[in-house]
Amino acid sequence: MAQEIKEEGLIGKTVKEITQPFKDLFHTSRALFGLNLSYLIEGFTYFGVLGYLTLYFNEYVGLNDINAGQMVGVLTAGITLSMLFLGATVDWIGLRKSMIYALIFMFGGRVLISVAPHIGVPGWGNSAHIFAMLGILGIVIGYGIYQPACYAGVKKLTNEKTSAMGYAMLYALMNLGGFLPGIVAPEVRQATSMLTVMWIYAIFTIVGLGVVYFIITKKAYNKAVEEVKKDSNVQVEEEETDELSNMSFKEKVSFYIKNFPLRDLRFLFFIFILIPVQTLFAHNWLTLPAYFKRAFEGTVSNYFEFFTNFNPVLIFILTPMVTALTSKKDTYKMMIIGTLVMASPTFFLATGPSMPAVFAYLIVMSIGEAMWQPRFLQWVAEIAPKNMTGIYMGIGQFPWFLTKIITSLYSGWFLMHYCPDNTLPSMMNTGTMWLIYGFIAIISPIGLFLARGWMQKGFKTKHEA
Repeated sequence: MAQEIKEEGLIGKTVKEITQPFKDLFHTSRALFGLNLSYLIEGFTYFGVLGYLTLYFNEYVGLNDINAGQMVGVLTAGITLSMLFLGATVDWIGLRKSMIYALIFMFGGRVLISVAPHIGVPGWGNSAHIFAMLGILGIVIGYGIYQPACYAGVKKLTNEKTSAMGYAMLYALMNLGGFLPGIVAPEVRQATSMLTVMWIYAIFTIVGLGVVYFIITKKAYNKAVEEVKKDSNVQVEEEETDELSNMSFKEKVSFYIKNFPLRDLRFLFFIFILIPVQTLFAHNWLTLPAYFKRAFEGTVSNYFEFFTNFNPVLIFILTPMVTALTSKKDTYKMMIIGTLVMASPTFFLATGPSMPAVFAYLIVMSIGEAMWQPRFLQWVAEIAPKNMTGIYMGIGQFPWFLTKIITSLYSGWFLMHYCPDNTLPSMMNTGTMWLIYGFIAIISPIGLFLARGWMQKGFKTKHEA
């Protein structure tokens, strides 16, 4: 009897740990709702375009696998580099303006990508290639402003009780958006063309812009900030009154240089040791679309968008639940465990192309990602000093720049040698490709584990304003 009561108490406690953060978050503001809805729509448009880009450059711009992978690398790495320089935009001009300007740039970029094959000549360096790259430039500038702004917005619009779930939900909603192209795109593409789907993504960028303009109004934002201040009983800086607003441009630059985080060796190690495991993210768009289309036949090949975007829907489901259960756990230990869980299933694919291996890889990898990625983003935002959340988010994402550049340089070569186009799956050697990728990814948890003594001595957990 006592054992049954104990088990019921444990179950009840677990259920409460899972549900309470959701309850706290659902009582938040209109401004945070608008931010989350915008991020959901942007996840749909961004990952929808990204999932097509390698094939788009192959089929419509006339580039080979290596050059197509490099062009996708320009987009993904360019976004991260853009965050380094433009991440401070939200700190300087505020959340709402930053998101509006960012979405305008992204809309222009997506329109250019959609029209490039119609108005240009295909081939490396020809007009279609140039127009497509100008479109990528628009997305790079826009997203470099947009993502740091959104994470800075969560910091401003949540309190101590809701912040962990706020970051987790933002990350989860982006991934839900990333799953939706796998449902919407295949039928539209097969009935029309890939370019028609690209136009749909451009139109949805305007929908996202409308969400920011009409839901995250100045009044709604100020009301949300006041509510956070009231709930947490701490001084929360507002865009209209923070100290940066009274500085000249020269003084702002001096302030950022003086408080730049790159002098912290632990911070540098922590963000750079994640590069190996983050290569698996890059393979989601650099390798998986071509892998599913070439190494499989029938349903998997015809509906490769669905299988490519299966990871995001798992992240949407898993991230809030994992965060609710682990939000009080030590961040550094969660990083070690999470990166290990994420890297390990890559070796499943080394057995060759089979659906059991694919689903095992996607499910286990997603569990690992849900364990560490939102915690990392929350950690970067929370250790940022006052008025520097945007730039810290930009610098925290800088290893993404290297990851995307490095991965895009070799992914096309691996596809051409281990998973070539117009080749029977039985003649491919995809197992070797994934075995090598597994050895690369496992470096991150090993490095974090070996450095745990040094790292935890001075590991920051929250900035004291």
